[in-house]
Amino acid sequence: MFISNAELLEKIRLGEDTYLELKEVRFAGHRVSAPHRNALADELAAFANGRGGVCVLGVDDAREVLGLPLDRLDLVEDFVRQLCLDSIQPSLAPVIERLTLISSTGEQLPVLKVDVSGSLFVHRSPGGYLHRVGSAKREMSPDYLARLFQQRSQARIIRFDEQPVPRARLDDLQDSLWQRFAAPRVQDPRDVLLDKLAMARKDADGEIRPTVAGVLMASANPRVWIPNAYIQAVAYRGTQVRPDGDAAYQLDAQDISGPLDSQVMAACHFVKKNMQVFASKDQGRHDLPQFDMTAVFEALVNAVAHRDYSIHGAKIRLRLFADRLEIYSPGAIANTMTVDSLPYRQAARNEAVASLLAKCSVPEADQAETGRSAMMDKRGEGVQLIIGRTEQLSGHKAVFRLIDDSELLLTIPAASPTPSG
Repeated sequence: MFISNAELLEKIRLGEDTYLELKEVRFAGHRVSAPHRNALADELAAFANGRGGVCVLGVDDAREVLGLPLDRLDLVEDFVRQLCLDSIQPSLAPVIERLTLISSTGEQLPVLKVDVSGSLFVHRSPGGYLHRVGSAKREMSPDYLARLFQQRSQARIIRFDEQPVPRARLDDLQDSLWQRFAAPRVQDPRDVLLDKLAMARKDADGEIRPTVAGVLMASANPRVWIPNAYIQAVAYRGTQVRPDGDAAYQLDAQDISGPLDSQVMAACHFVKKNMQVFASKDQGRHDLPQFDMTAVFEALVNAVAHRDYSIHGAKIRLRLFADRLEIYSPGAIANTMTVDSLPYRQAARNEAVASLLAKCSVPEADQAETGRSAMMDKRGEGVQLIIGRTEQLSGHKAVFRLIDDSELLLTIPAASPTPSG
């Protein structure tokens, strides 16, 4: 916002409004004494809860460019970053730019431009849930706050995966990743095709941007925009996590990112690499893996397709133990479904993501082991496969459990070696 210095100076001369906040910066020794960290956090969160805005540090309320000492720019920038992490929930990551503006005396003085985009999330700061009304911030009324949560899909009225992503551009989507969803004979322009696939939408300003589904399926690193969009995989030596978190008890650990279909396959390879395979002599010698990879594949596809991406800071957690595999998926079960109804009903929290996964091919080298040629089965047999194939291999049932109504845990018991004879 306000790309050129000339545009920014003109806005400053006109004064604060819905999109502009001006702050003088003062110091007490080696710390920033003004603005107060809570007050500044409130201003930035209010921008994020609206359509975004810019705060210029080094300009006072009288619109005079006072500047910042060159040797204190690092201090002020750290001050802003820290309050965005500590005083705003979910945290903010504004663009902080150092530039010089001309003062009324003709000097070029350093300032900090803090550019905040309208957010995918609703942010709480020390003053509560705030939004910008003209040049002032105001606490949202209950009905306004409810509508905002609805718009940003916390209440599931508008699907979160179809929301346009602030700051993302169509060029951030890799051609090879989005073009795989185009039908062979369709000649639609890129923006038209992406809109039809729910991979792009117009934002409040009429700018077409990638949606959450678009960046999840067609960007090389979705975490640039959705930091929680990854699988945290850890393999442990025993059957429990040590209370002290001793890394010596970890056999392997990996944060798996990338497009969702790539995450699924990388997580499958992680499990295959770290699980044990026993030799059995029953009915002739053959290998007995700890886990059925078709069941593991289905579990991971379900996790990336149905998890709640609107829960800031929550990621899929994969925990591999000597006697079981655990997969934690953020979010309660979608719609009116229950744990008991999972094998019998279908409900997609992220319809756009599920539709795109159904169009994704499983790599040919993995098709025999996963039992699938496409990532997602439209018939809704995934949960039944997880349960049936796990029991067939291990003799025990896979168990789904809802934790604190905010996380779905799937536990897949491992097969045990049979005595050789």
